[in-house]
Amino acid sequence: MENINRLKDIFRQCDDITFERIAAGPDMVCVAWIVYCESLADQQSASDILSVLQKMEMRRRGNGLSISSRTIREWFELQGVIDRSFRVHETLGSVVRMVLQGHVVFFMEHWDRAVSFDGLRLETRGVEEPSAERAAIGPREGTVENLSMNIGMLRLRLQTPDFKIVKIPHAGRRTGKEIVYGYLEGVVPDRVLRRFEERIGRIQNHDIIDTTMVEQMIQDSGRTPFPQCRYTERTDAAAQALLDGKIIVMTQGSGVVLICPARFPEFLQSIEDQYHRSAFTFFIRFLRFTAFVLALLLPSIYVALTTFHTELIPTVLLLAIANTREGIPFPAVVEVFIMEFFFELLREAGIRLPQAIGSAVSIVGALIIGQAAIDSGIASPIMIVVVALTGIASFSIPQYNFAIALRLLKAPFILLAASLGGFGIMIGIILLLIHLCSLRSLGETYFDPIGPFHPRRFAALFKASDLGNPGPGAA
Repeated sequence: MENINRLKDIFRQCDDITFERIAAGPDMVCVAWIVYCESLADQQSASDILSVLQKMEMRRRGNGLSISSRTIREWFELQGVIDRSFRVHETLGSVVRMVLQGHVVFFMEHWDRAVSFDGLRLETRGVEEPSAERAAIGPREGTVENLSMNIGMLRLRLQTPDFKIVKIPHAGRRTGKEIVYGYLEGVVPDRVLRRFEERIGRIQNHDIIDTTMVEQMIQDSGRTPFPQCRYTERTDAAAQALLDGKIIVMTQGSGVVLICPARFPEFLQSIEDQYHRSAFTFFIRFLRFTAFVLALLLPSIYVALTTFHTELIPTVLLLAIANTREGIPFPAVVEVFIMEFFFELLREAGIRLPQAIGSAVSIVGALIIGQAAIDSGIASPIMIVVVALTGIASFSIPQYNFAIALRLLKAPFILLAASLGGFGIMIGIILLLIHLCSLRSLGETYFDPIGPFHPRRFAALFKASDLGNPGPGAA
């Protein structure tokens, strides 16, 4: 009874925590308690425990024996229950965790232990194609918010004992999230695994809500716009990353898989590339690299050409640009920032609005605002084209967190182009390359194989077979 009183004190004002008193044995002298969270656990699980005790009592009566507190305790302690979620607990802290994870806990008087059974009944969404990673060909299977189901889907894709899953239970004092990381033994480099395990231990002192928060604990540098981990909701992409010598992280309640370490070229690749012919893979990856350059440099190149280097523009095109810019009250740099600001607002509105109207608002808003800006003399038609091409190029980047880095870097490049022209863009590119070459992801070179340059591995970036080979340093 003391344990029950302590639990009631811990769960005070938690009206969804249920305490049920039951009795068994001759004259109902064997008093027990069942504790569970009715918003998480199935009430039928509590009834099942009572029915088990009743069957036990009937069986012993048939043998001429009677049930007692001692026989019930021995039955539980000797693992007489055939249930994979059956656990015996010796501390009240572990009991509290079990209750908050949807388990049904059984107490008995004059016994200093408790027994829990998994009774979680929360419904999660079914396995479906990830909306952020749609593919024309290949599997349609995506991860869900159920950790066990995600691990099971990966086990079916990697049917080898070399696929290791390591649990990090109870990350954070309040959230108590169960987090696991996985790797292929003999494929991931030992130095990377050791470094990862040193850093992942930090999460036990932080309240983790989602897998994406783990990146902040293991990243090498927080002073860079470039992400040092990848994310996916596709099980085939996660399985391929493991084959490439990567480490994955998954969290209960999150449908996102974190992949680390990450290299710069991997953010411009997609698992779908693996399913195409080599010629098309080369074309699509080259297209993404071109999109990266356009998304980063196109507005600054426009500003530099129209402000400092008009002699580089063909005469006919220069006359057309001058004609469209006639009457525009702002210099090119101000015009670019105004239209980029409007475009970013429309992009965020399209993401935050309900799906049914988000795309319509984005398209209609872009058409109306663009035409209105031209008619009112705020922006020129060529500027609308430049901003639109920049936006389309950024949408071609497969990884959303990498595209955000390009959105942040556009502003300094535009300012450099407006102040120093093409020379300023060259300075920006050199500084960017120095920064990328100095970055590390779990101690591994971030810009490999571009910096330092490795011709063979660089050529392999444009081939589908690159995804099937272990990363640099893999065993």
